[in-house]
Amino acid sequence: MFLNIALLSAPYTVLTYQSLEVFPDTFWQKGLRVIVPLGRKKESWRTGIIVEADTVNTLSPKITVKPVLWPLELQPFLTGDLLELIGQMARRQGEEFGQIARGFLPLGLRNLSLVLHTVENNRRRLVELADIAQASQKQRALWAAELLQGKATLVPKKQAASDEENYDLACDPPWPVRPHATVQIEILEYLFNHGPQNRKQLATALGSGAPAAIKKLCEAGHLRLSVDSDEEALSCTSRELLPPAERPFTLTQAQEAAVAALSKLLHQAQAANALLFGVTGSGKTAVYLALARICLEAGQSVFLLVPEVALAFKLLNDTRTLSPELPVVFYHGYQSITQRESTWRSMEKNGPCLVIGTRSALFLPVEKLGLVILDEEHDASFKQEDGLRYHAKEIAWFRAQQHRALLLLGSATPDVRTYYAADAGRLEILRLPDRISGQKLPPIELVDVRESKSLSESVPLLARNSLEILQATIARGEQAVILINRRGFSPHMYCLECGKTERCPDCEIGLTYHKSRGRLVCHYCGFSRPFPSPCSSCGSASFLPMGQGTERLSEELSSVLGQNVLRLDRDSTRRPGQLEAILTAFAHEEAQVLVGTQMLSKGHHFPKVTLVIAADADMGLNLPDYRASERTFQLLLQTAGRAGRGSLPGRVLLQTRDLEHYCWKYLLANDYEGFYATEIERRKKYHYPPFSRLALLRLSHAREEDKARDELSLLAHELGKACQERGVQLLGPCPSPLAMLRGRKRFQCLLKSQDWGAIRAAYAQSLSQAKCKILRVSLDLDPVNML
Repeated sequence: MFLNIALLSAPYTVLTYQSLEVFPDTFWQKGLRVIVPLGRKKESWRTGIIVEADTVNTLSPKITVKPVLWPLELQPFLTGDLLELIGQMARRQGEEFGQIARGFLPLGLRNLSLVLHTVENNRRRLVELADIAQASQKQRALWAAELLQGKATLVPKKQAASDEENYDLACDPPWPVRPHATVQIEILEYLFNHGPQNRKQLATALGSGAPAAIKKLCEAGHLRLSVDSDEEALSCTSRELLPPAERPFTLTQAQEAAVAALSKLLHQAQAANALLFGVTGSGKTAVYLALARICLEAGQSVFLLVPEVALAFKLLNDTRTLSPELPVVFYHGYQSITQRESTWRSMEKNGPCLVIGTRSALFLPVEKLGLVILDEEHDASFKQEDGLRYHAKEIAWFRAQQHRALLLLGSATPDVRTYYAADAGRLEILRLPDRISGQKLPPIELVDVRESKSLSESVPLLARNSLEILQATIARGEQAVILINRRGFSPHMYCLECGKTERCPDCEIGLTYHKSRGRLVCHYCGFSRPFPSPCSSCGSASFLPMGQGTERLSEELSSVLGQNVLRLDRDSTRRPGQLEAILTAFAHEEAQVLVGTQMLSKGHHFPKVTLVIAADADMGLNLPDYRASERTFQLLLQTAGRAGRGSLPGRVLLQTRDLEHYCWKYLLANDYEGFYATEIERRKKYHYPPFSRLALLRLSHAREEDKARDELSLLAHELGKACQERGVQLLGPCPSPLAMLRGRKRFQCLLKSQDWGAIRAAYAQSLSQAKCKILRVSLDLDPVNML
């Protein structure tokens, strides 16, 4: 039998191999992972996936077809529906099947990690790949028979214990080590930027001096050794963070109506799509869990996904509190390699289950899928732009169609395109117009900060009026949340001698001052250097920090209010357990003020919060992105929803310098549908989605590469010709808004069309003609990041 096998490593192509005769033809199924030889070198093996099995050899008789070395499993993990999904993604993105499958599978399932456990002479024997390759045909036939009879097993090669033992930070910056302990500082900084790492990873990244420095840091209590565990992280999450609900909970009339309508869609014999449009605090989670219970009782599996890991942990805790009887599988991309591989391997034994996690959980091989839920469906984090590019919403739709399941999208501020589809009748829309607490949505007010005299002297980022209202809130014993979507102490360090700001040498972008770390940091490539340090241009040591971030605002507020102010951003939550610790401290009223970035905006429930202040509300309105207004509206309305969720009424202050912008009118009225009506007319006028298909072509080359200009000109010419032939509108190429990143000059083109096929064809034609060798080229269909 001849097998077409897609390689899971370069060159990712599909090659033809001959099946091993020691296994019957019926054994070789589509989706089965196998090990195959590649090239002439000894022990040059690759992992591959069978994509086609055929008894007919269509190759020339002069071609010698190599046999498969050995299977990696007895039954394929990749079932027919997942193979179809991989194929669809490969066609959509114009990439090889194996390249998509590689990003699809967890690391442990795409590597050559195999051991055959068998018994010889009443003693257990572990057979490695090299042993299989050198064995005789008779010996292989014996092992194959034992495998098929269950007398031998295929197991993943056991990892060294040290590979599963990770080093975590046990302290926060500033680092409590001597300034000249450079290796120790490098380790602390590396862990701060990259999260928990094992000893091998640290030694590879930082050199041979790392082990000795790790030992000293552990002895001093600055590092801790841990085994990655979701249970350990979950135990840090306080029950105080859960919505106030009894067990078993009772649904409101609006929730019952939504569950009844969605249940009808669940029980029909065809795929269905629906939008649950509910204000913040309306109890969408209770609806999700009621539907999940109905689905599981019918013997069908459920995906319940959120955009961020922090929300996934909270949702898992909610589920275990409100519906402890549901069989739950928890999966996200920050779990260890072993955890994710173990989850994949266990799915066959799980039966129908509720999968809670982030976007990558959608690839799990669940049994009898009946319901897919995407909460906060508008969130940009559902799109993965690095490595395997995909949008979870598209994957969810495809899987729901395959299984004739219900796709349910939930949000208080739906994606404009989602609401357009619902408005056009392509999705059924269910509404939850009121909060389950009975409280009205908090009133929203604009605060004019155009003139400097309106700002407070002690906290320059806040208006005098905002600070007075904050102080009155604190005096009443209530809590406040303050949003500033910029981390660090100051976004620019201005030299008073030469008038220049410190910039990243690889990105030509201003370095952000992080006071607690004592470093200037590039938020794009991760470059950092100690500070204070001389000016890179003139050598002066006189600097003025310009602008404010979360670190500076929390420090100034702590000084003015005379109490501890908590900070929630990516920097303060790097250390495992810190996110839960901060939220728990705020829930226990250990602090009355919480300052943070957009991490504040979704999912958090604090009954004592009565005031929300958006310190720089119009920060995102002028970004070069057609969705800038939509994203600002969503962020601010979601953040406003943190106020007044308990028995006390709330209040929201939006500080702005652009009082005339059209989105304020709808924010002040908590009117999503009014905003949608205005925004959709603007999209129609300028021919942006949902009235067109949009793709972003990214081009980059090394800074010093002079020949790239010729390639860029040729590609632009060929692309223009291909787009004209296919009716695709081409805008560009032009320098990207971030024109230099990681030492590479960047350009981009926008392609608009009514048809994805026309865009992909124009892209493929231009690449085949231009044959770029210096330029790095990628096509992003339906881009989320326009920078």
